[in-house]
Amino acid sequence: MIAGQLSTDGYVLLPSAIPEPLLLAVQQRAQSLGAEHWRTAGVGRAEQYQVDQQIRSDKIHWINADNDAEAGFLALMDQLRRGINQRLYMGLFDYESHFSIYQQGDFYQKHIDALQGRSNRILSTVLYLNSHWQDSDAGELLLYAEDGEQLLATVAPRYGTLLIFLSEQFPHQVLAANRERYSIAGWFRVNNNRSGVVDPAR
Repeated sequence: MIAGQLSTDGYVLLPSAIPEPLLLAVQQRAQSLGAEHWRTAGVGRAEQYQVDQQIRSDKIHWINADNDAEAGFLALMDQLRRGINQRLYMGLFDYESHFSIYQQGDFYQKHIDALQGRSNRILSTVLYLNSHWQDSDAGELLLYAEDGEQLLATVAPRYGTLLIFLSEQFPHQVLAANRERYSIAGWFRVNNNRSGVVDPAR
């Protein structure tokens, strides 16, 4: 289903793709992180990296395998990577991801996750970790067609919802929420470096 819809539409929205024990573990992990673990999110990479809270105002914590819940999530995403490669031959090499926390009023302006022809981010994922989310809580992700004008999907950040889409193709934005909002943003990448080291680093 995932590979088929990606090949035809370029994106897929799954309301319950993550096993409940793992989903609960990563939700609890995100909610347990103290203020010292979060850093203000920026835009751009390497020498182009900058913090601009007129563009985005969330905070992030990079995910790694040192924590059991985070390691379990990374292992599941690696299974997904291998499955997509077997079916679509995308050459996905690795996966990077971070927790995001949006406090009330935080947002992320319209953007794409990869500059066309210049980035190795190929496939984006967003997993939502918010129990009992109501329509009045707002905080939706808006996914646009490649022209940046036609609205394709309005995704409420409800617990367990997973969105996967082609990084270079779909502009998207995050609307301000009326309550605290957690998610995991991630990117499957190809490798542009023959040495086996992922290029560029995050």
